[in-house]
Amino acid sequence: MNQKTIAENRKARHEYELFDRYEAGLSLKGTEIKSIRKGKVQLKDAYISFYGNEAYIKGMHISPYEFGNIFNHEETRDRKLLLHKNEIRKLEQAASLKGYTVVPTRIYLSKGLAKLEIALAKGKNLHDKRESQKKKDAQKEIQKALKNQY
Repeated sequence: MNQKTIAENRKARHEYELFDRYEAGLSLKGTEIKSIRKGKVQLKDAYISFYGNEAYIKGMHISPYEFGNIFNHEETRDRKLLLHKNEIRKLEQAASLKGYTVVPTRIYLSKGLAKLEIALAKGKNLHDKRESQKKKDAQKEIQKALKNQY
């Protein structure tokens, strides 16, 4: 597939254990897509909320387009996610369970359209974070040893 990753939410992988992933379209206005194509987007503090039968992303920061005029977009406005009704219903039910939430993991371009990858997630405890860091460090050491061996 011809997908170009624009931004990733590394903090989500560290803070949460990620389960089901979904692809969502974004309802954008004016110059937002131009800023996204230039990579001027940040997902660090973004989260997904539900109103009625619709899903919205809050806290996603898209910088103003430098060549825009007075019709430039608001940087952190709520943006509607384009998902199927059954996906929204499934995510909303899962997010209502204790400890689960829906977080954005990355934003990318697919066939010229901005897409957002969202995931159902459960918060990690401190010892879980340490454990996953230990596993990652051990894997790095193994790879390093194998590389030096040959």
